Amino acid sequence: MNSSQNFINRHFPFLPEPLRLEMETDGVLKEFPAGTELLREGQYVKVIPIVFDGLVKVMGRFDDKDLLLYYIRPKESCIMSFSAVLDNTPSKILAITEEATTALLLPSPSVEKWVRDFPAFNRLFYQQFNQRYEDMLQTIRALFYERMDQRLLSYLRQKAALKGNAVMTLRHWEIASDLGSAREVISRLLKKLETEGLIRQLPHGQIEVCKW
Repeated sequence: MNSSQNFINRHFPFLPEPLRLEMETDGVLKEFPAGTELLREGQYVKVIPIVFDGLVKVMGRFDDKDLLLYYIRPKESCIMSFSAVLDNTPSKILAITEEATTALLLPSPSVEKWVRDFPAFNRLFYQQFNQRYEDMLQTIRALFYERMDQRLLSYLRQKAALKGNAVMTLRHWEIASDLGSAREVISRLLKKLETEGLIRQLPHGQIEVCKW
């Protein structure tokens, strides 16, 4: 049994065996280095990824600024891509690998077929809608009700939890892009958080989250 078939059988046993076999046959298992753009805004979706290992961040663009919407973790896929395939509309999001990632890429024609032929296939995506909805609600709440320093600290703590490591290599411009802010603002607020003992800025662009 190959790695993709083993992963599908282990994590999605509720899917009928014929569907699991087709997913293994039609899907392509591929590795991507960190920082790889999997999908850009305005592009028609040709494949839908299911993440095996690694992490993918999904960004939206508002008033010419990018904003982090949510992360795709192992055993998860992208509901926005799924929706774009079903509606045959261009992507509204940008998806980038946050770290080295292995994903099973499912061709969009196969996805459309499985939606029709295997109702259980929809569970792969619909069970994630509630989580993604909560993620985006949290983003909206933060935009409206939290100061930028609070948003920054929450962002750093979430990223540390996702990576399982309090020390991360993060460039100020990268953080600014994720939070829809300016690099100068982020640099100033990082110094403020460091003064408050909440983070430490280390050499080579590393940041340590002291309490997460």
